[in-house]
Amino acid sequence: MSSTAAAPARTLRTGTVLADLLPSSRVRDVALVVGGAALTGLAAQLSVPVPGSPVPVSGQTFAALLVGTALGARRGFLSLALYAAVGMAGVPWFAQGSSGYAMPSFGYILGMLLAATVVGALARRGADRSVLRTAGTMALGSALVYAVGVPYLALATGMTLGQAVAAGLTPFLIGDALKAALAMGALPAAWKLVGRKG
Repeated sequence: MSSTAAAPARTLRTGTVLADLLPSSRVRDVALVVGGAALTGLAAQLSVPVPGSPVPVSGQTFAALLVGTALGARRGFLSLALYAAVGMAGVPWFAQGSSGYAMPSFGYILGMLLAATVVGALARRGADRSVLRTAGTMALGSALVYAVGVPYLALATGMTLGQAVAAGLTPFLIGDALKAALAMGALPAAWKLVGRKG
């Protein structure tokens, strides 16, 4: 009895992301992609300016990583690509109600696109199922955002790389740790809940 009860949970964990648990259809996938873009746009409005930095603290990075992890690589990529494209087209849903691509922080949006894709691929391999694996996934995703965003910031502003790190990475590390802690609690808990229901 216990072995058959455990089987559905194992099936859910192999090659599956949370979004796959919804009934499969093209409409579902479109809704998830659009919903992920909208969630990222809404989270971006939770932003606080950082003194001495053109990059604000915002919720968009956390949303982008959550979208990638929950939707998987393909839908995560499409969702963040939609978010970027609509913002570039003029919808003011980047951080601080900005839009377009002529801003020093645009590299972070490109980094989020990469990060959502990578964490989505990792989630499909089970990287969001335990606290430690989720922590590693979120840390890697954040590192990818900075790997694109910080050099872009340096190029866009004429800062040295060291200045860009001081303005565009260091002030955000504590916030990133808090966001990772939220994900570390939420994602494995969601899988445990699904496993019980299965």
